[in-house]
Amino acid sequence: MKKAIILLVLPFLAGPFLAAQDSEGEIVLNLQEAVDYALKNNKSLMNARQELIKSDKSVWEAISQGLPQVDGTLDYMTYFNYELAFSFGGNEDFEFTPEQLNQAASQTIAAFPGITPQDLYVHSAGNFYDMTLQGMMPPSTILMSDQMTAKIQVAQLVFSGQYIVGIQTAKLAKIISQQSLDNSEVDTKEAVINAYYLVLISESSLDMVDKNLRNLKIIRDQTAKMFEAGMAESIDLDQFQVTVNQLENTKRSMERNLEMTYNMLRFTLGIKAGTPLKLTDDLNSLFEEMEAADVLLQDFNKEDNITYQILNSQAEINKKLWGMEKWNYGPSLAAFYNYNLKLRTTGFDMTPNHLAGFSFSLPIFSSGMRAAKTTQARIDYEISERNAEILGDQLELQDDQLKFNLQSSLDNYFTQKENVDVAQRVLDSYQLKYKQGMASSLDVTQANSNYLDAQSSYLNAVFEVMNAQISLEKLMNNLSTL
Repeated sequence: MKKAIILLVLPFLAGPFLAAQDSEGEIVLNLQEAVDYALKNNKSLMNARQELIKSDKSVWEAISQGLPQVDGTLDYMTYFNYELAFSFGGNEDFEFTPEQLNQAASQTIAAFPGITPQDLYVHSAGNFYDMTLQGMMPPSTILMSDQMTAKIQVAQLVFSGQYIVGIQTAKLAKIISQQSLDNSEVDTKEAVINAYYLVLISESSLDMVDKNLRNLKIIRDQTAKMFEAGMAESIDLDQFQVTVNQLENTKRSMERNLEMTYNMLRFTLGIKAGTPLKLTDDLNSLFEEMEAADVLLQDFNKEDNITYQILNSQAEINKKLWGMEKWNYGPSLAAFYNYNLKLRTTGFDMTPNHLAGFSFSLPIFSSGMRAAKTTQARIDYEISERNAEILGDQLELQDDQLKFNLQSSLDNYFTQKENVDVAQRVLDSYQLKYKQGMASSLDVTQANSNYLDAQSSYLNAVFEVMNAQISLEKLMNNLSTL
């Protein structure tokens, strides 16, 4: 009997729970209010919503890469008054001495025999003469003073196939973020509903044990009086006392488990453990409102399943990535304009104030690298598309299995409900016979144990029906109608 009650709680101890959140005063919630509260305060959902905001900004980031880009810079450079020397002449203040002119003429005549000084200015001789004179000139110098430049650059992407596909991919990524948020909301709803039901069932189990314990204590006290009057044996009294002790121990254990299940619900809601929490819905009323038999008649459409939608979106992203790799074979064109404002410059400045141009890129040969990357992207797309098809087939099978589970749990529920009625009648009969001396204390305690087992099996059956219906509605993405 004790093991049956514990089994009610154990399967649900390992669910996903969230960080606690401070809260003051008692919180009173029905099931719908609990779901709404969790959707607002669940920290994982808060993170998912921020991820959606990030994906929205990523779309604009992708778009802005093709819009005009304006950058400004301010450069300052010092040469520590370095003098740049040029040895090819050009100093306007320099004059040759007569000795230098005569020396240059002598060298030129010696290099070209037969010419006269008048021929020095004729063609090659004249050129040689000029070069000889220039070689006699001292080097010219330019002082490299400090330099400061303000620069504005405007760039504009004119055409790029990868840019267009990149925007489409970013938009698909945003869709996946939205779908992931929807999936997180469904998971949170499922966790809240399961935890809410588990608390109600745990309370019903505790209430059942408490009522049974009070009843047994009455019989024990009556047996004690009968023993004092010599109408009952001590073994009967001892038998009832052992059963009472066992039930009291079970009750204390269930009270601790109930507090734990409450904390599990608190964590799911996003409130601090130990915060006063009151649930206003009744288990029987919720069970009747579920109308589990009607869910069995609903048709399943895999397109409504969020996980299937996410895989389809991922396949579309991989398709776009494949398209981006194809565009590696295509050209790209970008234009730019620079304006340099020279706040301070040196004596040797070859940088223009205005500069404009464009860049045209056309891939020619990559030794098969682009082909290999394109093939990999195509394979990734085909695998993701096939994975979506596999999931679709699995979801169809899962729909059949979950409907089978729900039907089986309903059949078991009606059986256990009848067993409770039978066990109650048997217990009442043995208690009456015991009072009349027609049954032993062992018969009563055994009937009482059977009744507790029947009650525990009945509550387990109720939870199985609820859990099976929740799983089926989640598969169909119908939890949002709660």
